[in-house]
Amino acid sequence: MTRTVLRGGRVYDPINGVDGELRDLWMQDGRIIAAPKNPDVRAEVIVDVTGMIIMPGGVDMHCHIAGPKVNTARKMLPEQRRRARVMARTNLTRSGTLGTVPSTYTTGYLYAGLGYTTAFDAAVPPIGARHAHDELQDTPIIDKGFYVMMGNNHLIMEQIAKQSPELIDAAVAWLLNSTGGYAVKLVNPGGVEMWKSGGDGYCGLDEIVSHHNVTPRQILTELARSADRLGLPHPVHIHCNHLGIPGNWTTTLETMKSLDGSRAHLTHIQFHSYGGSLDDQSTFCSQVPALADYVNNHPLLTVDVGQVMFGETTSMTGDGPLGHYLHKVTGGKWFSGDVELEGGCGIVPITYRDSSFVHSLQWAIGLEWYLLVNDPWRIAMSTDHPNGGSFLAYPEIIALLMERSRREEFMKRLPQKIRQHCTLAELTREYTLNEIAIITRASPARMLGLKNKGHLGPGADADVTVYNCQADLEAMFRMPRYVFSHGTMIIEDGEIREITDGRTMMVKPAYSEDATPVIREWFDRNSTLQFANFAVDAHDIGEHTTEIPTNGR
Repeated sequence: MTRTVLRGGRVYDPINGVDGELRDLWMQDGRIIAAPKNPDVRAEVIVDVTGMIIMPGGVDMHCHIAGPKVNTARKMLPEQRRRARVMARTNLTRSGTLGTVPSTYTTGYLYAGLGYTTAFDAAVPPIGARHAHDELQDTPIIDKGFYVMMGNNHLIMEQIAKQSPELIDAAVAWLLNSTGGYAVKLVNPGGVEMWKSGGDGYCGLDEIVSHHNVTPRQILTELARSADRLGLPHPVHIHCNHLGIPGNWTTTLETMKSLDGSRAHLTHIQFHSYGGSLDDQSTFCSQVPALADYVNNHPLLTVDVGQVMFGETTSMTGDGPLGHYLHKVTGGKWFSGDVELEGGCGIVPITYRDSSFVHSLQWAIGLEWYLLVNDPWRIAMSTDHPNGGSFLAYPEIIALLMERSRREEFMKRLPQKIRQHCTLAELTREYTLNEIAIITRASPARMLGLKNKGHLGPGADADVTVYNCQADLEAMFRMPRYVFSHGTMIIEDGEIREITDGRTMMVKPAYSEDATPVIREWFDRNSTLQFANFAVDAHDIGEHTTEIPTNGR
């Protein structure tokens, strides 16, 4: 029943229409509460934040922090872990390692230290759910969840081929229930299965997927409709076909058009916005203006960016053929995985160099997306951690968005011919603090359907970040003064003050039990894993969970 008040801060809470107002913020029992009307009511804990900036805790809607491919990346890059700073054990914290793929405990500490209190892993194969839950339980402080890969799943494709919406919905709902997942994820739908069957993985949207009598376009449209019928809080989350390939913007546009009438989220959109030809690098160019114009005119579509930042990182993806393509480009290490009946995986270490024309243009294309999508409620900040760069780069991205002069100065370091291949140098827009609060907190929470996240209204989770106001925006966002998770002060002046467990968020959509025998028969016929052993249980998921309601029809 202890009441805490943050006194005298400047509050940015876009969901509730608060744009830099001087307010006191009250918390009790892990929730935001209304300020008492009785002036005699006192808070037991008073934190003076006069002159500071208050925002909701950050929400990272697309990252890779748990599950089989993340752990494989840790194992295949020991040299990074040796070079990186070690996070030593303290009286409060566990030890851990950094590198481009930090260990589980370190990941939780780093997110919290940055002012982020919620993060979702964006691609877990159903058979890897148990592994992902194990790692999420070892990721402290932040609330979390994951999306379930279904775009190359044999069970799903078989139901689509039957042209039975009821069976499609049942298969989708059963997979979400049995994995403890949060949303439907499509990764190069159909293309990964084609590659596993001997193709190149870059099939067109209307090519028949080998042995399954469905097309990528059918997978896209049917699963988008299914997510809507099931009333999932987050729409289908799409990693488009042909990621990273020059000229892929036409596939992205066709994907958007295929989804007309359905909600959809297109992820790491920067990697899907390229013009040019694979045979001639000099033709590589941005096609963001055309794609952003389409998004601006279709309100059911949302995007996150997947910003590329310069330096060493790791590409990890459920898009197996992409992993192979990057291996051929870089000539470095490569891991490829064939996930039985469900998808694939590719992992390649990569270094983005500011001397590279291609890498510099990728950097510019990401910033173009932020600046050309008119409505900040339709776009979310991401680096597709660790693919485009670490989530630790968010403060630098924020500074680039808020200061055109900083962008111009940065571009002087890059190959100057990128100016003829993108529009970034012409864009004068500068984000406000309120817009930053939208794209890092409010819009991802709204896109995810999390009514208690991303805002500071009464009843919201008391996830709060407080910043010292300063001219150096990157420094300001890199080191919050205070961070609260569910009302508990966990960070003060960059130091961890308390460790909390965080909660795992999931959905449990209803479906017809009449479909269960169909799913069981499919397992008996195809899988080496028995139906009875597939689903995760309460022990796998852990005790700290939150079920987010669905609204099926």
